[in-house]
Amino acid sequence: MVLKYVGEITDPIHKNIKFTHVEKEIIDTDIFQRLRRIRQLAGAHLVYPGALHSRFEHSLGSMFLAGMAGQTLFDKGYFTDIDLIQQLRLAALLHDVGHGPYSHLFEEILKDSKNSSHENLGERIILETKISDIVKQNGYNPVTISSLSFGKHKLGFLNEVISGGLSVDLMDYLPRDSYFSGTEYGKVDYFRIINSLEVSSSKVLGINKSALYSYESMLISRYQMFKSVYFHKTVRSGEVMILHSMKHLNQSLHLTDFDSLEDFFNLHDEKVLELLCNFRSSKSRPMDSFAVKLARDYKNRNLLKCIYEYFSLSNQRYENDRENKQSRRLNSRTVDFEKQIAIMKNIIGRNQEFGEPVFLDISRAPSIPLAPKKEEVTSIMIISEQAEYEKSFDQLPLINVITGYLDMMRVYTTTEKRKFFESMLKDAENQNF
Repeated sequence: MVLKYVGEITDPIHKNIKFTHVEKEIIDTDIFQRLRRIRQLAGAHLVYPGALHSRFEHSLGSMFLAGMAGQTLFDKGYFTDIDLIQQLRLAALLHDVGHGPYSHLFEEILKDSKNSSHENLGERIILETKISDIVKQNGYNPVTISSLSFGKHKLGFLNEVISGGLSVDLMDYLPRDSYFSGTEYGKVDYFRIINSLEVSSSKVLGINKSALYSYESMLISRYQMFKSVYFHKTVRSGEVMILHSMKHLNQSLHLTDFDSLEDFFNLHDEKVLELLCNFRSSKSRPMDSFAVKLARDYKNRNLLKCIYEYFSLSNQRYENDRENKQSRRLNSRTVDFEKQIAIMKNIIGRNQEFGEPVFLDISRAPSIPLAPKKEEVTSIMIISEQAEYEKSFDQLPLINVITGYLDMMRVYTTTEKRKFFESMLKDAENQNF
């Protein structure tokens, strides 16, 4: 069935996003409208004031691009069921529906307390709520939509349309985050990449060789966005504050102890911030007061200071031992980073036990997006009428340079304690590093 659009939304990135009847019904639900109150970039607005965009518009943009990708693959004969285009659009529309307040920060707490993730919640939302009813009433299967959203569809190349190195998720959030942060790093020629999509004989999503430069440019843009926006030291300062406040007060406020999805739907960025700021701490629990202070200082942009920083790109891909293919070894940079983490955890942990306001922030983001099943990606499939082959990132000099993991470690403390901990860390660095 050819898509029949019933309206359109004006968008600064994609100009006009048309929607179908089933998409309109889902967008109009309170479940989906909640995403307006979940910022796409938790703390970036503290540095880039325009970065106030939400998961809502990102989901719409992903839906738009998924439709383009689906149409391209259908036109090239890689699937024959035209209804798959609508299913891809629905999957992209709902791929972030399970995100909680402050997105990935809340997910850290959710993982620690309930061993859960936004994907787990997203699956439940698609299968157990009114969204499931809407999908069914319009002739689609919620199980299929869920499988596409979270990388479990039997046609693997369709999963790659939603997440991974050639995903519509990536092709929307890079230009969107760049636009709203006011930076120039997230330029992506997604029209060229999407129009060049192909599928190999082994059912792997790839591109035509003509789009290889556009693909390289997109991965470099992602790397630059991580360094300049996502991992900006002041952005991370605010995120460290709200994360530790949520972590410490989670048990008292029952942030992750929601009994039902309805309770979860009541949580959003501003509500959680108000809960943290207004929590009445006990005199017998002085750290409660500090957790509240962190939230209030975050609200007023009175941020922690970065007093130590380690930032490098490590080749985190494990290398095959020539004598034993089963054995793995870490390269020297990774070993060095692990050593520094151990030293810093010991120092910071010891001081935190005494109630000192000092925090360790460690992030290890893959510089190349992971595949839908979270495997590491080391090549791109090149497909043409004459041949198909995997091109290793080792053969792409620009990509090979940034392939690996962005290893980032920082220490934050209050203005009052800045000199004290700077001196302590300097002594530790002289002794150990």
